[in-house]
Amino acid sequence: MSEKTAFIGLGVMGYPMAGFLAKAGHKVTVYNRTTVKAEKWVKEYGGELALTPAEAAKGADYVFACVGNDDDLRSVTTGDDGAFSGMASGTVFVDHTTASAKVARELADAAHKLECTFLDAPVSGGQAGAENGVLTVMVGGDEESFAKAELLIRNYAKMIKLLGPVGYGQLTKMVNQICIAGIVQGLAEGIHFAKAVGLDVEQVIETISKGAAQSWQMENRYKTMNENFFDYGFAVDWMRKDLGMALEEGRSNKAHLPVTALVDQFYSEVQALGGSRWDTSSLIARLESMNKQKKN
Repeated sequence: MSEKTAFIGLGVMGYPMAGFLAKAGHKVTVYNRTTVKAEKWVKEYGGELALTPAEAAKGADYVFACVGNDDDLRSVTTGDDGAFSGMASGTVFVDHTTASAKVARELADAAHKLECTFLDAPVSGGQAGAENGVLTVMVGGDEESFAKAELLIRNYAKMIKLLGPVGYGQLTKMVNQICIAGIVQGLAEGIHFAKAVGLDVEQVIETISKGAAQSWQMENRYKTMNENFFDYGFAVDWMRKDLGMALEEGRSNKAHLPVTALVDQFYSEVQALGGSRWDTSSLIARLESMNKQKKN
């Protein structure tokens, strides 16, 4: 069944996600802050281009968004010419932004006043997951809206789960980032140690990746980490944004996150090395830099 949809935000994630909706036969109207990106998308996938989020949302049964942070999300929803001003009663808004649970609840309340519904649905899987249509989607919201939106989300996801009311999607994404931070730091230290003691990193990883140390990060990032190549995947700036939200939520709910706080500090040191746009596996660069300083 073809649905009239809008997609707001055509970054490295949103661009292919919206593309999968179009390829599935849905009528997609797109909005992007940089119009040239939206023009490129329409040329590639068809559909229509809107000049404001409100225009994109007009007449849509579902409105999807994937933007940068809380402020960006407020801007494209409740701001001037925001999507909420263009949505009709009954519209389902699906937010794929990694944002705070607080803003998710705030926007859900605003949508409810318009007789619309809001799902917070952050994703994991990175750019490659978006381009290959195999994202993991963590959802907060009501069961009825989720059941409707799930059919569309499945066009670019391999795993979708409703985890509770609005906000639970974002909270689950925080858990995801907390886990990744610790794993990447451990992998960075392991590779750094292997180099320091003269082991062959390739042989070591080939061996231990078949045991309890195995992880997605090990399988997909150890080679580039070993080669000090950090131009692949999720940027340090973005990770610090996510960890900052997790730490703030932890303080609010008295959850103790000492390792997360420490790794966040390590990422700030990577930023100081000029690695703001390096991917998150660049934690090893900090260790290598420290080693060089000691030798000097």
